[in-house]
Amino acid sequence: MPITKRHLLTLAAALALPLAAAAQTYPTKPIRIIVPFGAGGVADLTARVVAQKMAESLGQAVVVDNRPGAGGVVAADLVAKSAPDGYTLLLMSNGNAVSAGLFNTLPFDTLHDFAPISTLGTFDIAILTSAASRFKTLPELLAYAKANPGKLNVGSINIGSTQHLTAELFKSTAGADLQIVPFNGTPAVVTALRGGQIDAAVEILAPVLAQIQGKALRALAVTGEKRAAALPDVPTARESGLAGLNASSWNALAAPAKTPAAVLARLNKDIVAAVNNADVRKKLAELNVLAQSSTPAQASALLASEVKRWGDVIVQAKIPKQ
Repeated sequence: MPITKRHLLTLAAALALPLAAAAQTYPTKPIRIIVPFGAGGVADLTARVVAQKMAESLGQAVVVDNRPGAGGVVAADLVAKSAPDGYTLLLMSNGNAVSAGLFNTLPFDTLHDFAPISTLGTFDIAILTSAASRFKTLPELLAYAKANPGKLNVGSINIGSTQHLTAELFKSTAGADLQIVPFNGTPAVVTALRGGQIDAAVEILAPVLAQIQGKALRALAVTGEKRAAALPDVPTARESGLAGLNASSWNALAAPAKTPAAVLARLNKDIVAAVNNADVRKKLAELNVLAQSSTPAQASALLASEVKRWGDVIVQAKIPKQ
């Protein structure tokens, strides 16, 4: 008997029934969030704060599983290849967008193998000097850089990191000939800055905030759209004359592609409720994270725009692909 269109529709409906049933009863077991960073960092703590609140409304444990290393590729690959059932999620960040342009090949497709569910929040990046530096403002730093080509040294953590690419974006936006010096971590950057080995640095605000507040470092500007809540007197780069410099770090939660729409909708509902909870927002603010939820479409659009933006920066800076 020939297979008709009606037979195909009936088969498709039959195959969809188990997924629909699973979505209606979801979740029936603990949910795991794969975090591509070590325990104790801003991303890890953000995931834990949100996970705890999600568990209350989902009625199941939400466990954070730290899988650092390889620029986040191992963690992302684990989630991309997991069953699309909503029980394995990825803490996604702009690091995923950077990896898409930084690596020659990846074992997954950043834009097609994940289903972004919602953003969790954004956190600031700052342009810093030592408190003893002669540079008191960003315009003073830029004036020196332009008057002394190649003599200003700006530190960041390792090549290809968000901080390093923000430094490259700073360089190209300013149109200045300055040297970007990579270090293997934030402590090394801070030591070099305070010791005078570098003139300035670009770093995520959270890990250096205490030193800024303790007057060991000086924040000349933050690179996001708004001033940092923790440093209301520090201007944005835009306010300091660099209209094209707009960069901040962000986190989101994503599931494997092909996760049922009903499961994604349930997760989005609980993530949004968690992120907008007053207690969660307060805890995230203490980490210098601005709580910010979204729809899945908005999270997907953010990822796509960040892949393009950082890919362009990588090409312009002539950073070799890994």
